[in-house]
Amino acid sequence: MPAWLFIFFGALAIVAAFGVIVQRNPVHCLLSLVLTLLVIAVLFIAEGAVVVGFLQAIIYAGAIMVIFLFVVWLLNIPGTPAPGGQLAPKFIGAIAASALGSMLFAFFSEPEAAVRAGAMAADYGSISSLARVLFADYLIAFEVTSVLLLAAMVGAVALARPPKNLDAKRDAEEPRRDEAAAG
Repeated sequence: MPAWLFIFFGALAIVAAFGVIVQRNPVHCLLSLVLTLLVIAVLFIAEGAVVVGFLQAIIYAGAIMVIFLFVVWLLNIPGTPAPGGQLAPKFIGAIAASALGSMLFAFFSEPEAAVRAGAMAADYGSISSLARVLFADYLIAFEVTSVLLLAAMVGAVALARPPKNLDAKRDAEEPRRDEAAAG
């Protein structure tokens, strides 16, 4: 991949990640996160880790983000209005943006700071090497992550359901409304 295309995809990933932070609507935040994950998958594929890139696209951008979208739609979270007239967050954001810009300038201006490509193993990016690392070195973290995602999904569904006493109270009030309307 040419360097200019790699820099373009890197910049696109950064802009999409800022979109996750800046957006007020939760659905738009998640769509920006999907774009970020897809661009990172393209960068993995460009670096020769084709299996990891496709797994990134299929698992994270495909399956997990769709679950997050369904949970957000199920919870029906309204977007927050834009803050008006608050100077402190804008000032801190401007300082953070200028710091990021200066770090990027320092990184790209010095060729010694760039990461040099080293010799890769013959099975780099293959399914067997990924499985060996994932299920040998990171098995506990992998299992804990899956349980955490399951607990988050169950918790979101439990929060979205109305309380049972509210349903019983509503059912008890309906006959009284019908009697009042008939009488």
